[in-house]
Amino acid sequence: MRIVFMGTPDFAVPSLQAIHHQGYDIAAVVTQPDKERGRGKRISSSPVKECAELLKIPVLQPRTMRDETILAQLQKLRPDVIIVIAYGKILPKEVLEIPPFGCLNVHGSLLPKYRGAAPIQRAIYEGAHTSGITIMMLDEGMDTGKMLKKCAIPLDVKETTGTLFKKLSKIGSQALIEVLNDLKHYEAHAEAQCHTEATYADKITKEMAEINWADEAAHIECLIRALDPQPGAYCMYQGKRLKIWKADVVSGRDALPGTILEVTKQYFTVQTGSNAIQIYEIQPESRKRVTSAQFLQGCALIPGQVLQR
Repeated sequence: MRIVFMGTPDFAVPSLQAIHHQGYDIAAVVTQPDKERGRGKRISSSPVKECAELLKIPVLQPRTMRDETILAQLQKLRPDVIIVIAYGKILPKEVLEIPPFGCLNVHGSLLPKYRGAAPIQRAIYEGAHTSGITIMMLDEGMDTGKMLKKCAIPLDVKETTGTLFKKLSKIGSQALIEVLNDLKHYEAHAEAQCHTEATYADKITKEMAEINWADEAAHIECLIRALDPQPGAYCMYQGKRLKIWKADVVSGRDALPGTILEVTKQYFTVQTGSNAIQIYEIQPESRKRVTSAQFLQGCALIPGQVLQR
């Protein structure tokens, strides 16, 4: 079976490695163009490109999938199936129709729940107890195609986006190989999604990262885990951003949201709109992540201070 693989972030790498390990003919890898990153404007390649180069697989990096040049290149490759995992661009109908077995996608949710760009983050942000992956056929809609296989897992009470990404990328790669090894059977038994049960996982925005202390503590704690490892939930302290990485929900008091209730050698506690947040790991602006104990050695937080939104 001849395959074209499309993907960009770390989430897609285990699947690319698994397909290569199984001996499938990978004609090419398609990934996002290199980008300038950091203050030094260093050129950075996607994790999928780096993996493809190590595996000596040809790499294509079109700026758009609606260009006749990339369409001609894909047609010339004559793939039996195209695998798409977090590629980052919508595929036009002309691309979807190239492979005889269609385009398969590994999606980081149990569809039709959490269609869209950020299913893993949204599951944690909304306090879901279960997540998983879905192998589906791509169509012209947003994650609306028929489903070939679903795998569910329970979420740890302290699950972060980072830990769930790793779990689902591994599960997704294993499920993808099972599907590819018996593709005709899975496609013959593909299941249509119930569109009335669909929910959407919109892209995570920078505005979401700022903590609103008037929210419930449980919601804030979910936000902290959903934005770990990036971009990180934060509050303002002395005019600078203070990212919060680890916290627990505890009982609060009758105090203004954002008020520091308690400061110990190991943690500090902040009142929210309902209950409070006990904070164990933080990151001052332009510095590394540290424990609250380390932070408090050089910072004199005082009970009664109010952290502004």
